Amino acid sequence: MLTQMPPKDVADAGGFIYLSNTLALDDGGALVGGGDIAAQTRRVIERTRVTLEAAGSSLDRVVAVTVYLKSASDFAAMNEAYRVFWPEAPPTRTTIIADVGLPGALVGMAMIGVPRGAERAVIHPSAWKASPNPYSYAIKSGDTLFLSGLVSRNARENSVVAGDVRTQTKVIMDSAGELLQAAGMTHANIVSARVFLTDTATFQRMNEVYRSYFPTAPPARATVQSGLAGDQYGVEITIVASSAKRDVITDGRPPNPNLSPGIRAGSRLYLSGALGNTPENKRDVAAQTRETFAKLERALSAAGLTPADVVDALVYVTDLTSAPEVEREYRAFFGSSTPARTVVRSGLMSGDGLVEIMLTAVKR
Repeated sequence: MLTQMPPKDVADAGGFIYLSNTLALDDGGALVGGGDIAAQTRRVIERTRVTLEAAGSSLDRVVAVTVYLKSASDFAAMNEAYRVFWPEAPPTRTTIIADVGLPGALVGMAMIGVPRGAERAVIHPSAWKASPNPYSYAIKSGDTLFLSGLVSRNARENSVVAGDVRTQTKVIMDSAGELLQAAGMTHANIVSARVFLTDTATFQRMNEVYRSYFPTAPPARATVQSGLAGDQYGVEITIVASSAKRDVITDGRPPNPNLSPGIRAGSRLYLSGALGNTPENKRDVAAQTRETFAKLERALSAAGLTPADVVDALVYVTDLTSAPEVEREYRAFFGSSTPARTVVRSGLMSGDGLVEIMLTAVKR
C-alpha cells in the first residue's frame, strides 16, 4: 500500500528536515506494539530519533509534529507517552483523527526539524498560560514560524470557547494573530494553512470568517474533513508564517478568495492542496491524480521549480484501497526524486474528489 512504502524517509533542504509519516514498525517493516498506543507512540518517536540523528538533527531540534491518531480515545495515553521525549520546549503539534492505512496501526507522526545549531525559539505570548498538552504554541526558526494546530480555546485561561464554526474560526484566527504578533508578524505573513473540519457542511461558513483575515493574497491552503482530538471542536487550523519576501504563484486557475495556488517565501514554495476531479473522471482515482499533478506542476513551473525541488508531500485520499493507483501516478510524477510524504484517509470538500495533494518545495 502507499502508506507502507514511503519513497523517502527524510528530505533535507532550505534549513529544514522533513520526515515522512512514521509508523510503529520494526526494522523488518512489521508493526510492533500490538494494540498498545503507548508502545506504538514510543516506537514511532524512537524511529524518528534515529532518522533525525542520521540527518544531523535530534528530537530536541524538532519544530513541528503532526500526529495522526486512529482513535480519539487514545489521545490521553498517547500524550503521556509522547511528553516523556520532550520534557521542556516541546515542538508545535497538530493532532487529528485519521486512518493511516496499515491494519493495527494506532498512530503515525510526520515531523519537521532543524539541524543542530539552527535557531529554534519558542514563541509564547506573555498573557497566555502554558499549554495543558505537550506542545508549544509556536516555534520560530530563521524567517519561518510554525504554529500548533489551534482550536477554539482561550489561551489566557486554558478554557474552551463554545460556538458554531464561525465563532470557532474567529477564535482560532484571533489566537493566531496574537502568536504572530509575539513573533513580530501579522496575518499577512501567513504562507500556508491546513484546515480540518469535522463536518463538510460547515465549509462555506468557515470560509466566510477565514477569508476576512486576508483581504488580498490569501495563503496556500488545504481543507479536509477529519476527526479532532476533542469532540467539543468543529475546526482546527495549522499555520506556517514567514517574514521572508512573499509572492503569490498562480497556475492559470480563476482566483479563489479563500486561497492562493501557491505562496513563495524566500527560497520556499508552499502549494495549496490541489484536486483533479472533472465530470469525466469522477470515479477514476488514477485520472484525478494525474490531473492533480498537472496542476501542481504548472504552479511549480510558474515559480521556476520542478518536481525534483519538492521536499514534502501531503496526500489525502478518500479511500485507502485506491492507494496503489495513486502510488503509480505519484512515482511517475516524481521519478527518483521523491520527497518526504504523508498519506492519510480524509474526507474532501469536493464531493467527487478522490485525492488531494499539498506540496512544499525549496529552491536549491
